[in-house]
Amino acid sequence: MSLLAIGLLLLALVVVGIPIAIALGIAAVAAMLTGPDGVGSLPNTALVMFDGATSFPLIAIPLFILAGAIMNASGISRRLIAFASAVVGFIRGGLSMVTISASLFFAEISGSAVADVAALGSILIPAMREKGYSKAFAAAVTSSSATLAVIIPPSIPMIIYGVMSGSSIVELFVAGIVPGVLGGGLMMLVAYFLARKHDFPREQEFQLGRVWRTFRDAGWALTLPLIILGGIFSGWVTATEGAGLAVVASVLIGGLVYRELDLALLKRAMLEGGQQTAVVMLLVAASALLGDYLTEVRVPQQVAEGIMGMTQDKWTILLLLNVFFLGIGLFLHSAAAIILVVPIVMPLVQAAGIDPVHFGLIVTLNLGIGQQTPPVASVLVTACSVAKADVWEVSKVNLWFIGVLVSMLLLVTYVPIVPMALVELFYR
Repeated sequence: MSLLAIGLLLLALVVVGIPIAIALGIAAVAAMLTGPDGVGSLPNTALVMFDGATSFPLIAIPLFILAGAIMNASGISRRLIAFASAVVGFIRGGLSMVTISASLFFAEISGSAVADVAALGSILIPAMREKGYSKAFAAAVTSSSATLAVIIPPSIPMIIYGVMSGSSIVELFVAGIVPGVLGGGLMMLVAYFLARKHDFPREQEFQLGRVWRTFRDAGWALTLPLIILGGIFSGWVTATEGAGLAVVASVLIGGLVYRELDLALLKRAMLEGGQQTAVVMLLVAASALLGDYLTEVRVPQQVAEGIMGMTQDKWTILLLLNVFFLGIGLFLHSAAAIILVVPIVMPLVQAAGIDPVHFGLIVTLNLGIGQQTPPVASVLVTACSVAKADVWEVSKVNLWFIGVLVSMLLLVTYVPIVPMALVELFYR
């Protein structure tokens, strides 16, 4: 079965409502049965799927998801929001600044844009509505700033990309710092421009005493990024071990310091984390089966040879890959897209001399934009659900913030020093 036939079969299965993970498994089995070798590796199906889903780095995914759920249940998120409000709330459109700032903080623990928008949106969107912000603006700024969660470390899409491509997860995390902070700053400028245009209100006047009080209250919460990222970047712990530290620290701070995390809340957070993890890991297992077949019939190598036959210019290839991943992001969740597509294009990336860490940031940003663009737009839909707003009305406002993300994509793609400077300085 050709790659085009597999793609059409997958599309047809998804369109009729079959979950992507199941559709991947069906496509893989169909490809094996109709392939040149008959059943191919079909007898080893269970073993291939098991091996694909038992990679040690992937353990970080449920742990980061659980840490984010515990943060939200134990008052940590609320304290971070209060501190951000004290620091930037005095600016015109201050609550939108608070939303972006809180996303920057929350991104450093959860690694998930959906978790970010669900946790912060439930608090900040109603608060913005009470202050007179439109539903569309409140949902748009919450949704787009949550995408920073997949750029700023730790990032679940980066972990999956690292496993699929064989790249260093630590280097991917480091490469995301500068683009993530720059993106946050640019989103604040856009939010300020829109706030002046629509005369959105300021919060309280700036008070140094309030900043100090909220900082002292959020002090323990602010140590979480230092514990997680400090341990990972220093080399004391791996990304997976850092995720474990995030869970332990969240439980200790939420339960013993803030005393807001009880067993019922912890149980609910664990169930939520388990459900989200099951979705991702089933995707990983099914994609491993399809990937095994595609590798056997040399599809990745054929794709690389085909594109290299058209052009060998590195920047043109990056342009083609950007267009390709932006298109994929319209229809697939980021985890599914990375798992399905990255192993296919990696031979092309290597043949073109593109640094795999640099390419990882490009993929992550492309798929982050896909989280904001219908029809799938998982993060945008979540924000609209919280705000009870129409997706298309929110999308009109969100174009401003998507413009920031596209600008960052172009900057990261064609000025590699932006994501790679810290990597080159500290790890190479």
